[in-house]
This record gives sequence, structure tokens and C-alpha cells, in this order.
Amino acid sequence: MRKFGMRDKIGYMFGDFGNDFFFILVSSLLMVYYTDVFGISAAVVGGLFLIARLWDAVADVTWGRFIDTRKAGKHGKFRPWIFRMSFPLVISGVLMFVHIPGMSDGFYLAYAFVTYILWGTLYSTVNIPYGSMASVISSDPVERTSLSSFRGLGAALAGIIVNAVAPLIVFVDNQAVASRFLLAAIIFGVLSIACYMACVSMTTERVVAPENSKENKGMGKTVKGLVKNRPLIALLITSLTFMIGLMLIGAVNVYLFKDYFSNAAALSIVGVLQSVTTFIAMPLVKPLVAKFGKKELASAGMLIAAAVYLLLYFMPHLTLVPFIILLTIAMFAYTFFNLVVWAFVTDVIDYHEYLTGLREDGTVYSIYSFSRKVGQAIAGGIGGVALTAVGYNEALNVQTGEALDGIYMLATLVPGLILLVVFLILLFGYPLSKQRTLQLAADLAEKRQAKIDEEK
Repeated sequence: MRKFGMRDKIGYMFGDFGNDFFFILVSSLLMVYYTDVFGISAAVVGGLFLIARLWDAVADVTWGRFIDTRKAGKHGKFRPWIFRMSFPLVISGVLMFVHIPGMSDGFYLAYAFVTYILWGTLYSTVNIPYGSMASVISSDPVERTSLSSFRGLGAALAGIIVNAVAPLIVFVDNQAVASRFLLAAIIFGVLSIACYMACVSMTTERVVAPENSKENKGMGKTVKGLVKNRPLIALLITSLTFMIGLMLIGAVNVYLFKDYFSNAAALSIVGVLQSVTTFIAMPLVKPLVAKFGKKELASAGMLIAAAVYLLLYFMPHLTLVPFIILLTIAMFAYTFFNLVVWAFVTDVIDYHEYLTGLREDGTVYSIYSFSRKVGQAIAGGIGGVALTAVGYNEALNVQTGEALDGIYMLATLVPGLILLVVFLILLFGYPLSKQRTLQLAADLAEKRQAKIDEEK
């Protein structure tokens, strides 16, 4: 079998490249598509996002458990599912942006519910096996860390393309155009399929985990281990809270630049800068983690980001350029959490194995994904309701002063407070400091060796 190498890293990068072509498009622009093209109120769109994400969270766990019960085939355990499900996933994504003129408000609402929930469900069938696959591409912790870094690179590349290009495609004279949303969906759909195929063809599953004994096939031992896994619980709460902030930022920024700054094209600049911060931060992660630790680096980044957002709130009269400069500093700071979070997930999977003796990557990863989906659900619900509460009216070309002030608050004060909460949870709630993580690795290696000696 071919040894682990750059081909696997690039192939794994393409997986998140494909995921984020559509995920970023949906996260940043679907709400404005529903409000400005379908004419659905922001509050109702928020309700749709809430229901869909909660359903997706359940779908993640169900699919993760299903994957863990499948045996590895000729082409591996996870890659075949990425290949099978990527085509219906992309087709459903394009269908979301189909607008049939002249239909009733009820039709548009029903169409939005059906297509969005279908897309979210199919996204689980691709993302869960993709996220779990890192554990079987290599068993070496260092090589897995490199896979996590390249996954972050894939997301950043997709982000810089989508955020730079999509707003230029879908907006004409600062107005959303239905046909151009569909064009963007088709373009990014084709790119997604190409990336998924590259991921499947370039990666190799090398690790085949031994089947659990019959008594361990039920959920009882797994559930007990999950409940006792303090690092996992802290990470779930952290990720849920962070996703609320991140998704809220993505949703509100569209209205911030389109309405508050009257410059929708600035979204492209911010999107590019967000990806640039990732490229700058990536080479810094390894030496900083080696010196300070993952928890310590992520906590510091969150504190700085929170401080910048709160500072922006108290500077409401900034013009566009200085606002974007300060915003870039905040994005750079919280990027470190995004780059090390997959290493956090690996640590909590190790801790689960330490507690239970079971290596259940799919199940634990899906539980983590569950928390992210719940965060997205809450953010989607809050975002729509909050926009309505501050006075946003999708029927107006120019929003009221009160609505604009409310949008600015949602884009600065609220994210600042959320990121501050994330910092506090990481600092006081997550127990795997640098020293404790090193000790966990040693303890787990000792337990594995003892099990091998016992079986002999």
C-alpha cells in the first residue's frame, strides 16, 4: 500500500474545498436570497434555519453511528460514501437557488423549507464520512495534524474564492438578482463535484480498526463514555457558542455592508481578507502550539477577537476602510481556533478511547458536528428574529436609521460578547492543557500496549 504523503494531504484538502464551496455560499448569502428574492421575512427565514439545523444535528449523529457500524470495503469505509452522496448533495444545493417567477408566497416558503432541509440532510451524508476519514488515512498523530492543517487550507481557499466572487455575481447595482444566484450555485456546484472526486481518488484509507466485541456493539458503553468525557462536553459547548457567533457574523455582515455601509461589494474584500488571515496564521500554528499549547493559543485568540469587536461597537462612526482594518485583526485572532479545532477533536476522541477502550471516530465526530449544527440553528433563528426586531424591512430599498443602528450592534457588540464567552469556557472549562494533553497521549499509549500484551 502506498505510504502516507503529500498526495493524501492534498486529497484531504480537496474534501473541505468541495464542502465549503456550497457551505460558505449558503452561510453568507442564502438569507439575503430568501428575503430579497423570495420575499420571505427575516424572522421566518430564521425559523427555517433553526428547524433545519436542529434536524441536521440529529442527522449527523444518526449518520455517524450508521457509518461506525459499516465494515470497510474494497475502497475503504468512508471514501465510497463521499463518492456516492456528493452528486445528490450538489444537485440539491443548486435546487435551493431555483426561482420560479409568479408563484405565491406560500409556494416560495414551502419550496425554501423542502430544498434547504434536503440539502442539509445530504450534507451530513458527505461531511460525516469526510471528517471521520482522517483517522483511517493515518494512525500517526503528527500526520493527522497535517491533515487537519490541509483541511483548514481547503476551507480557506474555498472561502477566498466564494467570498470574493459570489457577491460580484449575485448583486447588480447593490440589488440581489435571482438568475445570478442560480448561476453562482451552478458554478460552485461543478467545482464542488470536481473537488470531491479529487478527494476520493487521491486519498487512501490505511487503518482498519478491529471490530468491537459483540457486547460492545450497543450504545450503552458509548453513551457512558461520552457523558464522562469532560473535554468533549467542554468542546461541544465551546463549538456551539463559537458557531452561534460565527454564523451570526456571516448572516449580519451581508446587511451591514449592503445597507449600513451601502457597499455590498465590500463583502468580497472582507471575504478575501478572512482567507488571507488563514494563510498568514497557518505557518504560525505549529510553533505557537508547540510552545504554548492548543488550548492556550485558541484562548488568547478569542480574547483578542472579543476585544476588537467590542471596540468596534463603541466606534460607530468609523468609515468603511478603518472598520475593515479592525475587523481583519479580529478575524486573524479567532482564525487560530478554527485551525486547531480539528486537533481538539482528535484529543477528545483519544480521551473517549482512554475512558471506554473503544475507538469510535464516526460517532464522536458526529457528536461534535451535532454541536456545530445546533449552534448554526440558534444563530439562524436569532439572526432572522434579531434583524426583524431592530426594524429591518426587506421591502425597503433604504432602511431606517434605527434599523441601521441595530444592524451595526448585531455585527459588533453581539459577536464581541459571544467570543468573550467562548474565551471563558476555553480557559476555565476545557481541561486538556498542553501538559495534560501530553500526559493523555502517554497514558493512552500505555493502555494500548497493555491490551496488546493481554491478548498475547
